[in-house]
Amino acid sequence: MALQRKVDPRIELGDARLDGGEFDGWAQADTEKKKDTMTQLKVAVIPGDGIGPEITEAAVAVMQAAADKFNLELSHDSSPAAAAAVDQGLPPLPDKTLKLCQDADAILCGPFGDPRWDNAPPAERPERAKLILRKTFDLYANLRPVKPVPALIDASPLKRELIDGTDILIVRELTGGLYFSEPRGYGEDDAGRFGHNTLRYHTWEVERIGRIAFDAAMQRKKRVHSADKANALESMQLWRETMIKLHDTDYAEIDLKHVFVDNCCMQLVSDPKQFDVIVAGNMFGDILSDVGAQLTGSLGMLPSASLGKGTPLFEPVHGSAPDIAGQGKANPLAMILTVGMLFTHAAKRPDIGEAIDNAVAKALQKSRTQDIARGSGFEIVGCKQMGEAVLAEL
Repeated sequence: MALQRKVDPRIELGDARLDGGEFDGWAQADTEKKKDTMTQLKVAVIPGDGIGPEITEAAVAVMQAAADKFNLELSHDSSPAAAAAVDQGLPPLPDKTLKLCQDADAILCGPFGDPRWDNAPPAERPERAKLILRKTFDLYANLRPVKPVPALIDASPLKRELIDGTDILIVRELTGGLYFSEPRGYGEDDAGRFGHNTLRYHTWEVERIGRIAFDAAMQRKKRVHSADKANALESMQLWRETMIKLHDTDYAEIDLKHVFVDNCCMQLVSDPKQFDVIVAGNMFGDILSDVGAQLTGSLGMLPSASLGKGTPLFEPVHGSAPDIAGQGKANPLAMILTVGMLFTHAAKRPDIGEAIDNAVAKALQKSRTQDIARGSGFEIVGCKQMGEAVLAEL
């Protein structure tokens, strides 16, 4: 019997339009609601699908312990979305969950996805809930750090000498480009049935993601690589022209280099240490961030932050891994490191974020989950025990 689900009318996002207001500050979100340094933090928790609930439980425990240690008043509540909501006969993003996110200072989100819905049309898949969140809160900038943990460098498929010292921030435009532009859909002509999508970027969309990248680079090594396909696509020619103008006008002290996205993929695996900040459009950034993720040896180790004008969203890079859900085998560290990014960017408390990063690094000296269990001298543990190991180091 085929699975039945309700289709949320809000998933039809193609006609949604964003205004082009300038966004000040690469690490700020919803500035009217937030102070420079917060003493109280309200977090909406969406556990997600597959391994989501178990890694979220471990991460929330670390989040609470870190807040207590640093005297930050923390409150959090959870609500389902994606397949976890669909299984209850709800739309992918229930109104209750959206309201919880609207009232929060930050969203901590587990992975979305369930193979039972793999053959559903794109607009009806449970994962569409995340696209709704991005559009609703105008979360146009995704930050994905690629920085191998020293204890796991030998877990990378690349040689140690290639990746030791790698520290990259990939800035991905998140609400435009091929995934959102209209027209899109299916059609039929004399040659048969076809599918079509549109790659469109306005100047203001490129400018605001460019500012995020340049401002981030100002706090790092002052080096930006802008990845495009200007040799083949008009939209990417506009991307490059806009990045050049923005750089020359406001960020001349930054070393800006342009690189075709296919070459950028090759360079990431042949000479990753040349990069500091990489900025790219939605689809290209999606691909590059997954290539970058493999440098660390495991997708289970990488966090991300999505920032914009509304409530910021924080999530691990990896998927829902339904094949190991509920078995206690999941690696919670990406989710825990995501909590570190949440404190850094939502609460403006990089000291707490750094403490969590350090606790993870220390825990890895003694304990590891099976997916990163290369080498010797440590105990192989499950999801709950790995979370407890991090707590012990806090």
